[in-house]
Amino acid sequence: MADVGKGVKELFDEVINQGLCTGCGACITGCPYIVAHGGRIVVLDKCTGAEGDCYKHCPRTSFDIDGVSRAVFGTVYCEGGIGRVLDIFMTRTKDPEIKKRGQDGGTVTSLLALALQEGLIEVVACTRMDEDRAPHGYLARSRRELLECAGSSYEAGFGLEAYRSLPKESTERLAIVGTGCQIEAVGKMKQCSPKSSPDPQNIGVTLGLFCGWALSPRTFHPYLKTMCELSQVCKFDIPHTPHYSFDAHFENQDIRSVSLDEVKPYINPGCHYCWDLTAEFSDISIGSAGSAFPGWNTVLVRSPKGADLIALANRKSIIEIQALPEKRIKHLKSVALNRKRAAVKKITEKTGSEKDLLYLGGLSESIAHKFLAQ
Repeated sequence: MADVGKGVKELFDEVINQGLCTGCGACITGCPYIVAHGGRIVVLDKCTGAEGDCYKHCPRTSFDIDGVSRAVFGTVYCEGGIGRVLDIFMTRTKDPEIKKRGQDGGTVTSLLALALQEGLIEVVACTRMDEDRAPHGYLARSRRELLECAGSSYEAGFGLEAYRSLPKESTERLAIVGTGCQIEAVGKMKQCSPKSSPDPQNIGVTLGLFCGWALSPRTFHPYLKTMCELSQVCKFDIPHTPHYSFDAHFENQDIRSVSLDEVKPYINPGCHYCWDLTAEFSDISIGSAGSAFPGWNTVLVRSPKGADLIALANRKSIIEIQALPEKRIKHLKSVALNRKRAAVKKITEKTGSEKDLLYLGGLSESIAHKFLAQ
C-alpha cells in the first residue's frame, strides 16, 4: 500500500497543514499522541512510530476507491453518480417523539432505535452536542441516548473518535453514523483493520448522511456564540425554502435566523476537496428529500444489510415509505456529479496538474475522466 511507512508527521504535512482535514475523527484515540482540541487536531508529543493508523485510515490520504468498494460491497466501485444503489425512495418516521427532535424525516434515529430494540446492534457510534452545543463523538446504547443525539449542528464533530474510543477487545455489535468522509474512513478500516480499535467486522450497519459541507468548529462556534444563547437552543436547521437560512430553534419555540451566506465563510476548508455528497460506502445513505417534500428523507439502500433493516422497519410500521419521483433522482445524481467535479477542480487548482489528484490519485482512468469532464 502507498501508506506504508507513513505516520503522524506525514498526516500533518500532507493533510492537516494543507487544509484538507475534514474533522472526521478517524485519527483520534487510536493514537495516544493525537487529540481534538479547540476544533482542530493537535499532537501531544512526538510520535516514534514508523507508520500509523492515523495516516492509513484518514480519508484524505491515498484512497483506493475500488479496494474500499470491494472491502465494503464485495465488488468494484459503481460509476453511477451516486455510487452503488439497490433501491431508492423517500421515508419519514411514524414516531411522534423522533419526529419532533429529529432532522428532516427522522429516519436515521428511527432505524437506529429499532436496531437497538431488536438486538441487531448494542451501541451506536455517533455525535452528540454538549451543553455548549458543540458536537463530539458519542456512544449511544439506548433509545433515550439516541434521542439526545438527534438533530444536526452542521459542525464537523470528529465523530469517529467514538468508535476509536472502544477498547480493542470489545466485541459489541455496533452501528456507525457519519458523513461521506467518515464513512470513507470506516471503509479504509475494513480494508485494513486498525491496530488499537475493535475489529471492523463488529460494525453491523453504517448509516451515511448526505453532506454538502460542514462548518468549522474552530471558526464557526465563536460566531455562533454571538448569534444566540446556546444553552437555550434545542435544534439547528437549514430549511429548504427559496431563501436558505441557518436557523437556531429554542425551547420556547422561538427561531433565530441568519442568511446562509453569512454562515458559508465558516465552512471547513477541507470540505471544498470532498467528492462524496451521498456517503457512497454506507449500507444506507440518508438525506433531505428537498424543498418539494418537507419532513421527508431521501434514502439510498446500498447493501443487503441495509435492505434488511429497511424491510424490518417497514414491517414494524416504524417508517412510512413512498416512491421518490424520477425528476428528484435525476437531480440528485446531477448534484452529486457536480460535487465530484467541483472537488476535482479544487484539487487540480491546488496541485496545478490534472494528473495529481492528491488522495483521489488512484482513480481509474474512466472514473477520473468523468470527474474531470465539464
